[in-house]
Amino acid sequence: MYSIIRKILFGIEAEKTHYLVMRWLTRGYNISFVRSLLKSSFVKRSPSLERTLWGIKFPNPVGLAAGFDKDAKFTDALACLGFGFIEIGTVTPRPQPGNPKPRLFRLPADKALINRMGFNNDGATEAAKRLRSRKEPIIIGGNIGKNKDTPNEQATDDYVKGFNELYDVVDYFVVNVSSPNTPGLRALQDKEPLTQLLSTLQGLNKQHGGKKPLLLKIAPDLTNEQLDDIIDIVRTTSLDGIVSSNTTISREGLATPKAVVEAIGMGGLSGAPLRQRATEVVRYIHTHSKGSIPIIASGGIFTAADAKEKLDAGASLVQVYTGFIYEGPGIVKNICKGLM
Repeated sequence: MYSIIRKILFGIEAEKTHYLVMRWLTRGYNISFVRSLLKSSFVKRSPSLERTLWGIKFPNPVGLAAGFDKDAKFTDALACLGFGFIEIGTVTPRPQPGNPKPRLFRLPADKALINRMGFNNDGATEAAKRLRSRKEPIIIGGNIGKNKDTPNEQATDDYVKGFNELYDVVDYFVVNVSSPNTPGLRALQDKEPLTQLLSTLQGLNKQHGGKKPLLLKIAPDLTNEQLDDIIDIVRTTSLDGIVSSNTTISREGLATPKAVVEAIGMGGLSGAPLRQRATEVVRYIHTHSKGSIPIIASGGIFTAADAKEKLDAGASLVQVYTGFIYEGPGIVKNICKGLM
């Protein structure tokens, strides 16, 4: 059934489709019997699916990755589709429009997406306001970043502002320094600036009471030497975990014609082509940290087998995004059934 709906939706420009579908879902959520129908159709509960991490009890290990609900506009409606947790963002201190459109592209032959959204969002104040008024008690992660026009030398100030604004309304934080769509952002993954940034946020965390888990989102394009540095930084700054991984700048091994991919241009690639590399990064971090670093894994997860691959590699939780687009609203339930 969803394959037919997807064919229709894929005939509409990708970003327009996203907001069209989410408006439909939100309208459905606001009708009580539709809301009940959504929950009964897509929410899968079982003690065998529950995970406890950082003192937080997750009803299942399948979350929605950051980027889908940047502004916390749809958390209530999305909660009805069975997600164990939702990560909002990336949120920046000030609102920004992001990159020029079109900026989201489908590669159906590869079950992939390319995006260069550029942290388009309404700002941290608006996101916090929406989260304070939400109705569904789903676990929320806050993915924070810097504004495009903020120099890297002042990036820490932006992360501090986002952290303070969202502190009371999220269950955990993710520091995003790995998006390829904000110029110069990935330079913050270098050891010295990253250590300084995370140390500052951990100090702020202690001032707030030190209760919010703080994670780092990394790129899949890092070398083993860079991953070793990340492991060392996590230990040095007492970070609570890693989200692995963000989109890739690689275009290797795609079935989509090269001319089509080149015409799309710059952006981060997500989806099935990222699955193997994303798993390799999870396995490397887990092995070389001797299992001491909790990992939320994302990248190419479409099925229960994909999720199990990440969990077997050392992940504690997983996230979907592109798989959600291609597999439809039943993806979480299907994965959960396969993990039971």
